[in-house]
Amino acid sequence: MSEIAARPPLGQAGADPHSIPLEKIDVSDSEIFATDTLWGYFERLRREDPVHYCPDSEFGAYWSVTRYDDVVAVEKNPEVYSSARSIVVGDPDPEFPLEAGFITMDGPRHIAHRKVVQPVASPRNLAYLEPLIRERVIEILDSLPVGETFDWVDRVSIELTTGMLATLFDFPYEERSKLTYWSDMATASPAQTGAAGVTEREREEVLRDCLSRFTELWNERKDAPPTERLDFITALANSAATQDLDPMEYLGTLVLLIVGGNDTTRNSITGGIVALNENPDEYQKLRDHPELIPNMVSEIIRWQTPLAHMRRTATQDAELAGKRIKKGDKVVMWYVSANRDDAVFDDPDAFLIDRENAKQHLSFGLGVHFCMGSRLAEMQLRVLWEETLKRFREVEVVGTPERVFSNFVKGYTQLPVRVHPW
Repeated sequence: MSEIAARPPLGQAGADPHSIPLEKIDVSDSEIFATDTLWGYFERLRREDPVHYCPDSEFGAYWSVTRYDDVVAVEKNPEVYSSARSIVVGDPDPEFPLEAGFITMDGPRHIAHRKVVQPVASPRNLAYLEPLIRERVIEILDSLPVGETFDWVDRVSIELTTGMLATLFDFPYEERSKLTYWSDMATASPAQTGAAGVTEREREEVLRDCLSRFTELWNERKDAPPTERLDFITALANSAATQDLDPMEYLGTLVLLIVGGNDTTRNSITGGIVALNENPDEYQKLRDHPELIPNMVSEIIRWQTPLAHMRRTATQDAELAGKRIKKGDKVVMWYVSANRDDAVFDDPDAFLIDRENAKQHLSFGLGVHFCMGSRLAEMQLRVLWEETLKRFREVEVVGTPERVFSNFVKGYTQLPVRVHPW
């Protein structure tokens, strides 16, 4: 396997976005996400060059699509903008060709594979899961140390979402921390893994361990009689469309389901705390009007945008917002930018829990690849805030949030907080 050497910093983080020549802007730079200095670059691209060509990046040349309507145009045209090669800026390593399951498929094959696991996130199954989610939320919140500083990411965000993942996979609950580890390793950038002292080869070995453990579960559940509660592994192992998956396809599907069920909800849970602390008037509005929680959940997901982008590959020459896209070009839809487009969202950088069109966000994608777990994510956030507001007047951020070094997962590694009861 080839090792990937991270490039030196580009010098964009913290710089004036207008001090850099337009053609030199590279928004795939993970450092601007880790330092939360991305916003000016995307605002400039939306205004000056909304379909922007970056000829040279760590991941090769690519187009950035930064306006809401242009992202929608790409999402609605999967025949021209294909998911089949990759959904992230970079291409898979040919010696370890990990793809992200059915999200990197097109057409009938994508539909068939998606249908296999979709019932796990169906309204019927969610009705079964909600009492369990509430029970776990109550247990987590009641265990928090009042009057002491602790890490919200570790004690709440990870604990809740990892427990939910274990349920969705019917994965041994006592081993659930492995799911978080595998998710983090699957989405880590080359620079992040290098900084942590983990090489790409070691990352590959971790993911092979993931595959090995889930293969054991597959073999246990193959030909198992149906049960009332649905789980991903039993569904995959016993469906005609997926029962013959090769190992890398199976691993890719696992990574898709783990990351989709973990990183998105986990980072929205943390992002909501950050947003309310940065906007104390909105926090008071929430205390006064708890009925706004469902709408606030949508605004949290818009404001945070837990997955910053998805990538497509042009299957033919095309035109987008006046730019000529060539067959084979990488086209990156920056949801994180579209969700701050002032043509759609008034005062887009503001966090407003009663924003009328908060549900218009693109954090779950659109069209054939719309996130099938969107309702589950919203339900977890809603239940968490219902129970949090019953117990605590405030979850106070008492230190600087530490953000993930990634241009894909827009999230947090640590958030020091204290809880204040009513």
